[in-house]
Amino acid sequence: EEEEVLNTILRDRSHIEETLRLKEDAPSDDYSAALQRLRKIYHTSIKPLEQAYKYNELRQHEISAYPGRTLGASATDGEITSKPMVLFLGPWSVGKSSMINYLLGLEDLPYQLYTGAEPTTSEFTVIMHGEKIRSIEGIVMAADSSRSFSPLEKFGQNFLEKLVGIEMPHKMLERVTFVDTPGIIENRKQQERGYPFNDVCQWFIDRADLIFVVFDPTKLDVGLELEMLFRQLKGRESQIRIILNKADSLVTQDLMRVYGALFWSLAPLINVTEPPRVYVSSFWPLDYAPDTSRELFKREEVSLLEDLNQVIENRLENKIAFIRQHGIRVRIHALLVDRYVQTFRDKMTFFSDPELVFKEILDEPDKFYIFKSILAKTNVSKFDLPNRDAYRDFFGINSVTSFKQLSSQCSYMGGCLLEKIEKAITHELPGLLGSIASGKNPSLTSCEATGCGETPKNRYRKH
Repeated sequence: EEEEVLNTILRDRSHIEETLRLKEDAPSDDYSAALQRLRKIYHTSIKPLEQAYKYNELRQHEISAYPGRTLGASATDGEITSKPMVLFLGPWSVGKSSMINYLLGLEDLPYQLYTGAEPTTSEFTVIMHGEKIRSIEGIVMAADSSRSFSPLEKFGQNFLEKLVGIEMPHKMLERVTFVDTPGIIENRKQQERGYPFNDVCQWFIDRADLIFVVFDPTKLDVGLELEMLFRQLKGRESQIRIILNKADSLVTQDLMRVYGALFWSLAPLINVTEPPRVYVSSFWPLDYAPDTSRELFKREEVSLLEDLNQVIENRLENKIAFIRQHGIRVRIHALLVDRYVQTFRDKMTFFSDPELVFKEILDEPDKFYIFKSILAKTNVSKFDLPNRDAYRDFFGINSVTSFKQLSSQCSYMGGCLLEKIEKAITHELPGLLGSIASGKNPSLTSCEATGCGETPKNRYRKH
């Protein structure tokens, strides 16, 4: 009798499996071959320039592959091979953990995420696929170079104690990784957390393919910490989905008022012409409350699942686009450093003070056309240029004399680093993306599989 009562109050989950196509087979060999080709392009064409001009010291977002590793040794590069990441953010007790439990069908199982009316999630919890159910400590996740979480060590041991991973065999987790975060508590100072909470959130935001910002209709308090969070989401509006959870706890008239109040509160925080998509439903395993808009809630839930499935289906295209965007930024950085080096050498005389000369260049880059010359030569958007103040910090820890000019970054066997990255950006990565879109299998030669490199061309041979 108890089982019959339970079945009557639990919601049917068949639409989740149908929408996310969980009964279909795992990614085919085409996906693996394309990933291997992508790794080859990154390690041979982008990474050398990235290391030569220390790009990772300018920007926090770096590809997690260690210096000196060859293609064969990095067959499991975490950042490149990682599954799409879905990040859950929002105030405390709005149903983030309950939503993950519902999507994965973990209700009433011993390893479900703990939920409650009080602030319950104090850790960053990464739910990912594994052969068996087990919990992984944060220090273990950060030490494992095969995962994409190694860079999290920079946030300190206090944070790693608040990081936990959960592995389980699940069809959905074969295609996507969920990240549950501590709820935002407006009356708590950041120092009380013991680690840089906003910096950690930024790290996950930069790597998330989809960001669910969850709200409870009964408490729409927008304070300083939530404002800071939306400031960090600037530039990622296309990945943001706002969820008005627990919608069946209100009657329709009150729900409409809350919906308007939510937009009123968020309008100053999201400065874009097109607002993010808002889903209104109740994401937990129990049936909708009686006398509520259950058909609307069901359609909203299916729409959200289709959105999630779109991210899963486009995971490889998004990964290639991400690597290409990374390559563009590395190229712009190298061109800027080259311009700083060239200007410094042109300004230096026998009697000049090197520190004073370079300080003048750093303080007044427009006087020496540092950034304008890059826009003229490379036809890149001014919006892609890094912050000028970032180079003051960059050259504060890296001497300008330690860098070679781009014209000197060439070898007979390897070619020129700038030419290789430009070829990757303009031909190789778009070609790989085109082969996937047309359904062709990007074949791998033995050299591409082992990383032995291309056969050098004889530049002195007459053709």
